[in-house]
Amino acid sequence: MTTSQPMQGNSTSTVLGRRLGGELTKLRTAAGLTQTHAAKVLTGSTTKVAKMEGGWVPMRDPDIRALCELYGANDPATVGTLLELARIDRERRKAKGWWNDVPLTNTMREYVPLESAATAIKAWQVSFVPGLLQTAGYVRVLRRFALPDEHPDETERFVASRVARQQRLSGESPPSLWTIIPEAALRIPAIAPEMLRAQLVSILDWGERPNVTVQVLPFSAGFAEGLSGSFNVLSFAEPGAMDVVYVESSHSYVWVEGGDGAAQHVRIFEKTAQRALRDSDSRAFIEALIKEL
Repeated sequence: MTTSQPMQGNSTSTVLGRRLGGELTKLRTAAGLTQTHAAKVLTGSTTKVAKMEGGWVPMRDPDIRALCELYGANDPATVGTLLELARIDRERRKAKGWWNDVPLTNTMREYVPLESAATAIKAWQVSFVPGLLQTAGYVRVLRRFALPDEHPDETERFVASRVARQQRLSGESPPSLWTIIPEAALRIPAIAPEMLRAQLVSILDWGERPNVTVQVLPFSAGFAEGLSGSFNVLSFAEPGAMDVVYVESSHSYVWVEGGDGAAQHVRIFEKTAQRALRDSDSRAFIEALIKEL
């Protein structure tokens, strides 16, 4: 589990970079070697090794091979996995998309490219409609509530960036989105009835797509494991790619990169889904809410 630290000077720490650096650190530690030993074989400094192990810089294949040889990690599968991680990380760092032209926080600048590359997304939000399904009007109201003094132009740029994320769901080779929405998020009293109606209708429209699954967690379901906090699980197609979980609260965020931590969040999501309404019942539930407005 890693608290994201996206920027350090001109360097960027990425999820995949940190995973790769962590694997190399474990190999070095198991071999009983220090960063000084690693620096010598790379003819570099310990600062360079520290940046590599922290995921701050993209790694070259020759450096990875040299470190694996030094650490006695000669298994072709192990070396191949590390090289593949490095390749994907380099590609992600160079990736260009709409997010390069909009004002995103450092956290979102790391998250959005990963979301764009994901083949499957599990989204669970305790208090709101998940970001990928939010309408422009819904986003605008939430943004103005959170930042009442923000200039309208900045608000609109944020709204545009949020809506742009949805294009991935209806584009070529879209990811699968499985989302669970608690009833409370569908009954926000601060949202004007006509705006809330538009949001609910939009959710129904997205739910008709074959790659989108929407479930509602009603009040009647009682306590569910997911109520302890919001998170998104991102899955990827690359061989050996690990799930990445983005956990968000009102004032902090955490990246959970593969392993037992990511698996635990998947289990929480699936247990919450078991308590939620089925697809068809969820649709009927939302339709009934619309009629109430």
